[in-house]
Amino acid sequence: MLKRLSLAALLLCTPAHAFSPVETPLFADKVAEGALPPVSERAPREPLIVDLEGKGRQIGRQGGTIRTLISKGKNIRYIVVWGYARLVGFDENYQLQADLLESYEVDDDRVFTLHLREGHKWSDGHPFTTEDFRYWWEDVANNAELSPAGPPRYMRAHDKPPTVEIISETTIRFTWEDANPSFLTQLAAARPPFIYRPAHYMKNYHIDYTPVEKLQYLIEQKGARNWAQLHNKYDNMYKYDNKKLPTLQPWINTTGKKAQRYVMRRNPFFHRFDSKGQQLPYVDNVEMTVSAASLFPAKVSAGEADLLASGLGFPSIPILKKGEAKNDYTARLWPTGAASHIALYPNLNYFDETWRNVLRDVRFRRALSLGIDRKIINRTLYFGLGDDAGNGVLEDSPFYDRTNAFAFANFNPTTANDLLDQIGLTERRGDGVRLLPDGRPLEIIVETMGEREEEIDALQLIGETWRDIGIKLIARPSDRNILRQRAYAGRTMMTVAKGWDNGVPSATTSPTALAPTEQDNLIWPMWGQHFQTMGGSGSSPDIEEARRLLELYIAWQDGVSPDGVEINRDDIWKEMLKIHAEQQYIIGIVSRAPQPVVVSNKLRNVPQEGLYTWDPGAQFGVHRMDEFWFASPEKTAALQ
Repeated sequence: MLKRLSLAALLLCTPAHAFSPVETPLFADKVAEGALPPVSERAPREPLIVDLEGKGRQIGRQGGTIRTLISKGKNIRYIVVWGYARLVGFDENYQLQADLLESYEVDDDRVFTLHLREGHKWSDGHPFTTEDFRYWWEDVANNAELSPAGPPRYMRAHDKPPTVEIISETTIRFTWEDANPSFLTQLAAARPPFIYRPAHYMKNYHIDYTPVEKLQYLIEQKGARNWAQLHNKYDNMYKYDNKKLPTLQPWINTTGKKAQRYVMRRNPFFHRFDSKGQQLPYVDNVEMTVSAASLFPAKVSAGEADLLASGLGFPSIPILKKGEAKNDYTARLWPTGAASHIALYPNLNYFDETWRNVLRDVRFRRALSLGIDRKIINRTLYFGLGDDAGNGVLEDSPFYDRTNAFAFANFNPTTANDLLDQIGLTERRGDGVRLLPDGRPLEIIVETMGEREEEIDALQLIGETWRDIGIKLIARPSDRNILRQRAYAGRTMMTVAKGWDNGVPSATTSPTALAPTEQDNLIWPMWGQHFQTMGGSGSSPDIEEARRLLELYIAWQDGVSPDGVEINRDDIWKEMLKIHAEQQYIIGIVSRAPQPVVVSNKLRNVPQEGLYTWDPGAQFGVHRMDEFWFASPEKTAALQ
């Protein structure tokens, strides 16, 4: 099947030949001085013209500064997430559209032809062309010193890389022998896989393009071990901490490393415009101030942020509401887009054989779920504003099934006790805690990264109702990295985290999270490791349902069943979701929990209610932060 899709075609509200860009006030002096080309020369020949009125938004005006908070310097990378300039990206209806690309064509999920916008430029004014793709593919992804493991996984189908053809300066084609249906959705991710680089800049640090003597000088100056480490130090398009690295994002980092306040200034060569010819983003600057996350609510209440969600939890609502009137902002509540806001992950690869056998018994996992009073947790932590559901897709997804969503989610300690008795866990010690077959108490250690207050509170409430079915819950806070390493080695019994990131999947969404394909999946890290390394490490699934999920994932990936029959990807998703609901591999506690989103009352085009999610959505990204504008923008200092 051949598809040609163009966001320009869908969103253009005036013909390309009638487009007349107007100069951005911030750049007027620089243009007059000849230090910057006029906007007509900075825009691509066919820029992306956004029909704001067609989306129910207001055409804005340029200027002003959005102030926000981050908990550590490395979180300046959020500007890449929120700016959401992608080759292809999701629109507000979670449909894929071309963005940086002018258009693209897909043939049988194997052949992807990408068309760039003619005249599109990097933030330093250098042309953005297929040379930037070629450089990444040939000189980075396939360079043994820069990429010892070879091209990344998303560029391989059945572990085979594509054939890459440079057709012209604006057209490139990737052809895989097997289907690679998740390629486009990967490009649209919150953390995008940059399959291009500013070649004109990065070649200065590559041994194939720069004399060894010059590289050696730079290596010594920067304290790098070799040229590859030097190259990787400057090649950080997601980290965003190299202010000299050209970008295609709406805002450019102008601040050096280890600062307390980072200033992101508008990109003069950004490719999006409104229908009046105003270049986006509307807002000139984004200021990101570093502060302890625990101080975020107080700082917001004191009027120190115009837009903030990350780092705020529902317990912050009282203090956020307190400062609304005085500091002219509103604390809105957006539903979260993860499959479950809080979920338990039993580790089916736990090293202890006795415990592993118990955790693998579906009756035990169902009993755990039935022993949780979700209504109490929802009311206590979220004033009843969430859903008392398990880990499943949300109503926004075409695969939503209420039966799946609420499977074993009702509080039923009687049935939970019966299931535990059926397993043979009938013996109890004096305090009522059940005993394992080897006589040890049934004490479940749930490890938490300790980053969300709600998780600790939820575990306390779960522990109270589990006690009634003879189970003792012990919460153990841990560092994120340490916890994950323990999980990978089979040393965590159970963890608490969010459910699947993507609670609104469609048929084109890869069901990676539902099958044992990655070691990051805390249900079965060693099975995922086995799949990722093609049997090099870990162990293969030895549970029928887990093997079936892996078969279904592969069928989704290939587009055909093992016997060569063409499959329907909708049906694949539905079967996988049903298996998860029945097996309770992830025990969801509450879904669509409200996320506080602080918005200045002067800031326009921010949705009153928007789904807040990482993938798909990139938090503010899918809501197009570049379209936000101030009704009364502050005067912005001229460029220095």
